[in-house]
Amino acid sequence: MLVSFHNSILLSLCVLLLGVNFGAADCGCGAANREKAAEKYLERANSEPSTEESHDDIEETIIHITPRSVRPQEEDLEATMSLIPGGDYTIGTNKAVFEADLESPEKKIHVDNFYLDKYEVSNEKFREFVDATGYKTEAEKFGDSFVFEGFLDDATKEENKDFRVVGAEWWYKIKGANWEHPEGEGSDLTGRENHPVIHVSWRDAVAYCKWRKMRLPTEAEWEVACRGGKKQRLFPWGDKLMPQDKHWLNIWQGEFPQGNSKEDGFMGTCPVDQFHQNSYDLFNIVGNVWEWTADLWNPEDVEKKPENRNRVKKGGSYLCHKSYCYRYRCAARSQNTEDSSAGNLGFRCARDASRE
Repeated sequence: MLVSFHNSILLSLCVLLLGVNFGAADCGCGAANREKAAEKYLERANSEPSTEESHDDIEETIIHITPRSVRPQEEDLEATMSLIPGGDYTIGTNKAVFEADLESPEKKIHVDNFYLDKYEVSNEKFREFVDATGYKTEAEKFGDSFVFEGFLDDATKEENKDFRVVGAEWWYKIKGANWEHPEGEGSDLTGRENHPVIHVSWRDAVAYCKWRKMRLPTEAEWEVACRGGKKQRLFPWGDKLMPQDKHWLNIWQGEFPQGNSKEDGFMGTCPVDQFHQNSYDLFNIVGNVWEWTADLWNPEDVEKKPENRNRVKKGGSYLCHKSYCYRYRCAARSQNTEDSSAGNLGFRCARDASRE
């Protein structure tokens, strides 16, 4: 399985090195995945003992995490989740900003009543899961994850300059980076206990939600919740980015990637309860961190790419700005492979309302 994994990286690298360029209109978040690593990553992977597990091993880990029959504290759904009313809705847009992202056309869909976490899963909540199950994230197993250059000192960037994403060189693959050590070895979560957990793959998110007897939201559910009952509005609260001249979300201000003016108060992630964004009582549904959904990016991946499919993520992140990554709109979407992790990628859970 190790050889197969590295071959997939090599094939992707060949494509990248032949000229794929993410350009000024993209923050490169979709490129920060394990199949589009910098070329030198192959040398690191081949020269050091591998701690990675096969896809089958990871699936076994997810399957055999038993939902706790008695929770330490029974969850108060009204306090932690919002009931999103079912019905017929319109998602997507006929005014696509990124045609390649398949934002358009508008689509008529139906969803049943469901619950959605009011907040992104925090480091504190994820630690409860890890402490209860002994779970190891994929970033921990692989031994590295993607970190934005703004959180690295010059020495670290120089040491890892050959481990950057081609076309999105502000993403560094950093040894030791994972949910508990967001910037790599020597970093920790002090002061960030209530910030969203990051460096979690799609499979990690599925495992956590299963532990809570929940699941990831579908893309349609996520977008319905994001719109907060409004019809065809750009953002959860409406069409204006800063109503009342207030910041309503955590995104980039300034010149990317070197100059974040932090006018919203944050360079990186913010607390999960920082920005209340719509009438469904949801916080940070856009901005802060990208959020995994249950959906495949391409349904054909079931047959074409069963070992590591692309999954839809929604909401944009603290690295987004209208000039290059205008994806903090409800209709916007992007993707990463199931095993991908990065410093701006998290999630929240959903559950069926019909469940007792």
